[in-house]
Amino acid sequence: MKLIAAYDHSTGATGQNVVELANDADPRSLSLAGVDRIDLNFPKFTDGRAFSQAFLLRRRLGFKGEIRATGDVLIDQLVQMQRSGFDAAVLREDQNTEFAQRQFDRYKGFYQGDAVLPTPPFVAAHASRVATSGVTA
Repeated sequence: MKLIAAYDHSTGATGQNVVELANDADPRSLSLAGVDRIDLNFPKFTDGRAFSQAFLLRRRLGFKGEIRATGDVLIDQLVQMQRSGFDAAVLREDQNTEFAQRQFDRYKGFYQGDAVLPTPPFVAAHASRVATSGVTA
């Protein structure tokens, strides 16, 4: 996941079609044609609607562009953001990007599937072993 300090974030990107989606908006109402990046806002850290929006965009709508978290983004939310489909996060001004990166170093893998890797790793490993051994499951 790309981590962006608050002072480095720009709402518009040169040559990119950027959409800012309101927290109460339904992502299914968007026309995703030509959209390069979607900014989803966390108005406060206790408001998790953007997690659902990211999951819908990534898994159900198949959005391949960048999904960026903005607003009240804290370090302890980052791993779940990545698993929900976010590619980038603009950290709140008082958050340190070096400390944030350590969160990803702490959690190397998960038992469950997520928005990015829907098949749990143990299922994929089993399927691979079955395919190479010729034994049916």
